[in-house]
Amino acid sequence: MDYKALFITLRIIASRLIRLDFVGINRLARVNTMFDADKITQNFVSIRDLFEYVDVDVDTAHPSPLLEAPKLLPDTYNWGEETLTLTDWQTTRSVCAMVVLKDGARVYEDYFNDTKSDDRRISWSMSKSVLSIAMGVLHDQGRLPPLNSKIGDLVPSLRNSAYAKATLQNVLNMSSGVAFNEDYLDFHSDINRLGRIIGVGGSMDAFAQNMTLQDWAPGTYNHYVSVDTHVLGMVLREVSGEPLADFIRDTVFAKLGLESAPYFVADSLQEPFILGGLNLMTRDYARIGLMMAQGGEINGNHIVSSDWIAQSTAQSAPPPDPARAAMPDGVLGYGYQWWLPPSPAKGEYFAIGIYGQYIYVDTARQVVIAVNSADRDFKDGDGQVTLNNLQVFRQIAEHLE
Repeated sequence: MDYKALFITLRIIASRLIRLDFVGINRLARVNTMFDADKITQNFVSIRDLFEYVDVDVDTAHPSPLLEAPKLLPDTYNWGEETLTLTDWQTTRSVCAMVVLKDGARVYEDYFNDTKSDDRRISWSMSKSVLSIAMGVLHDQGRLPPLNSKIGDLVPSLRNSAYAKATLQNVLNMSSGVAFNEDYLDFHSDINRLGRIIGVGGSMDAFAQNMTLQDWAPGTYNHYVSVDTHVLGMVLREVSGEPLADFIRDTVFAKLGLESAPYFVADSLQEPFILGGLNLMTRDYARIGLMMAQGGEINGNHIVSSDWIAQSTAQSAPPPDPARAAMPDGVLGYGYQWWLPPSPAKGEYFAIGIYGQYIYVDTARQVVIAVNSADRDFKDGDGQVTLNNLQVFRQIAEHLE
C-alpha cells in the first residue's frame, strides 16, 4: 500500500471537510443574526449572499407597463387608535419600498432606508400565494387532483408522515393538523429550526417526511404551518413531472412581464424554498397583484383563470385554531394560500410575509398595494399590527376610488 499517497488523500479530504464546516458555521452565524437591527434591511435585499439560491431565467426586456399617473395619497391615517401621517407610518413600520397601482398605473412609488427601486426583495410568505397561482394553472390544465385526494396517495414519500391522511384541500387551507410551532421569534421553534437547516444545508423534502406528529385531525382548524406549502410544492412536482422552479417560470413568471429575473432561496439540493424564498422587485410584486385584480391577465397574457382566483381568495378554511382565535388577528380569513381582511369586500384579499411584506388587492376599486419592509416589531399586539396596516391600505383604496 502506498501509505504516503493515502496520507495525502486523507489530508485533502480532511481539509475539505474543515472548509465545509466553516461554510456551515458561517452560514449559521449569518442566519442567526439576519434580523438584527443593524443588518435586517440590507439582508432583505441581498438574501442570495446568505443562502443557496436558484435563479429563474425569464425575459425581462419587455416588462408589462405600469404607466405613471401620480396622485396624492391621504395626509393622515387611522392606524388602530392612533392618527399617523404617511411618513410616520412608513418610518414606524420600517417600510423600505411601496408601490400603489390604480387601474394598472403607478399612482405612488417610493423607496426608503438606503434601498433602491431595482433591489430584489425577499417575499417571505407572500411566496405561498405565488404557489397558489401555480396550483391554479394545474387546475386550469385539468391536471389538479380532486381536492379530497389524500396527500399520501399524491406524494408516495409522505405516506409515513403526518401528512399522509390530510387532503389537498386541507393543505391548501393550512388545516393539515400537523403539529408545528410557527413562532418566528422563538429560537427553538419548528420554523426557525427549518430556517437553520436551510442555512447550513439539508433537504426540505426530508424535513416534511420526518414530521410525524399531529395536533388535530386534518380539517379541524386553520393552523398556520409553513411546511404545508412545501408539501403543495411536492404535489405540484409529482403531478406536473417538472421541477418546481421550471413549472412556475414557464406558466407564471414568463407571462407576467417582470422587470427583474426572480430567484428563490433553496435547500442544498436546489429545491426552491417555495414557502418563503421568492425574491422580486417591489414593482414586480405589484404586477402579481395587478394580474390577480385583472382576473388572471396582464398585458394581454393569460396566466390563471378568474374561476381559480375566485376560489383561492374566498373564505374556505375552517375556523382558526383556539390560540389564534383568541388573538386580534383571529378575525382574518383564509383561502388557498391567500388571506382575507376582516369583513372583506368581494375581491379584497392579500398576501403577507413576516416583517411587513404585503400584496393587497381591492378588485372592485382596481387598487393594488405592494409593500416591502423590515419591521422587527411586526408581531406586536399578537397580530394587531397587521390589522392596523390593513386599515391603512383600505383608506388608500377608498381615497383613490
